[in-house]
Amino acid sequence: MEPDNDPDRREETSTAKHCRVDESAFARVPRAPEIPIYAVMIACSKDPSPVKLNLGMGVYRTEDGKPLLLNVVRKAEELLFSDKSANKEYLPITGLTEFRELSAKLIFGADSPAITENRVTTVQCLSGTGSLRIGADFLAKYYYQSTVYLPEPTYGNHPNFFIAAGLCLRTYRYYDPVTKGLDFQGILEDLASAPLGAVVLLHACAHNPTGVDPTVEQWEEIRQIIRSRGLLPFFDCAYQGFVSGNLEDDAQAVRKFVADGGECLVVQSYSKNMGLYGERVGALSVVCKTADVVTRIESQLKLLIRPMYSNPPIHGAAIAAAILKDRNLFNEWKLEVETMTKRLTCMREQLFDALHEKGTPGDWTHILKHVGLFTFSGLKEEQIAFMTREFHVYMSSDGRINMAGLSANTVPHLANAIHAAVTQIQ
Repeated sequence: MEPDNDPDRREETSTAKHCRVDESAFARVPRAPEIPIYAVMIACSKDPSPVKLNLGMGVYRTEDGKPLLLNVVRKAEELLFSDKSANKEYLPITGLTEFRELSAKLIFGADSPAITENRVTTVQCLSGTGSLRIGADFLAKYYYQSTVYLPEPTYGNHPNFFIAAGLCLRTYRYYDPVTKGLDFQGILEDLASAPLGAVVLLHACAHNPTGVDPTVEQWEEIRQIIRSRGLLPFFDCAYQGFVSGNLEDDAQAVRKFVADGGECLVVQSYSKNMGLYGERVGALSVVCKTADVVTRIESQLKLLIRPMYSNPPIHGAAIAAAILKDRNLFNEWKLEVETMTKRLTCMREQLFDALHEKGTPGDWTHILKHVGLFTFSGLKEEQIAFMTREFHVYMSSDGRINMAGLSANTVPHLANAIHAAVTQIQ
């Protein structure tokens, strides 16, 4: 009997094996589990309580709990609106040229050898998330090592980028739950035993979710271990400026690794420090040892981007470029970043003082020591569930608190919730 080579017939036969004529072709698609942080936010939005407190999603909020549109962003948009030569044509695959060049200078420094020697290529991507995914795909296709080390814990979406690219994940110790600080010895030991050439994901500053960063001296020891083992550093920089309030200071860890002449990947996001969340503004930079490699890498990044989204959106990148290239706007932006950072510090101090005054059991000094948008409270999952049920406080089940979700008015409510949780739920 002759084989049936009719493609339409084969398709009918295949479909018949998997679904009935009267059911959806997608009837057997399983329901995916809820994404935890989004599930928390949905639950919060449905809670009618007037005292509910949203400390989950990692976004900056004003003192009255509202999203912040930076004044400098408003001014940049006004400039763009008044520019009669502007258009909405497609950008190149690699993005807005001004934005790419200025982003590289922001993270590496205008006088960085990587820039002056043409050893870096920067492509505009879809915020930090898209940049991480492009970087992961690039490594999967062109880097000889398939092992990626992530800090334990790390941003919840980090594993997904590398798993989707087909890379192998391992973790290195980072956070010490006993001291609620850095497990520095654990970092050194785990990186020293990593296979030669493995990729190491590093948070450039304001570690998410813990709020724990290495010191300058510790970063230097980490750099030495990474370079001695031939490991490849992959920096995620989502919060530049949110630790010290100074954009230059918060870039020092990355600059240490660039100054030694070695290679690295760096992802930048402008969601937090410019408040451009919905504009999806980000960049991926690859720093190379020699300039001749750069053009080849850029050519391959284009081929990765082309079938994914072809080219990035223009408006958010144009806003960022307008701020970065204008001295007055740039200085105003630095002041707004500093103001946001000071408010985060103020919230830490107020929460610590409130817990101290209530005599809440435990040592809460880690709240003051942590940096950036988050603090790792040390609360147990059962205690957090209790706080949600009894006090309408919504936060990640791992105990991460978004400090920007607090205000002078809501700190007492959170302190009451924490006090009740730790005294009633052991």
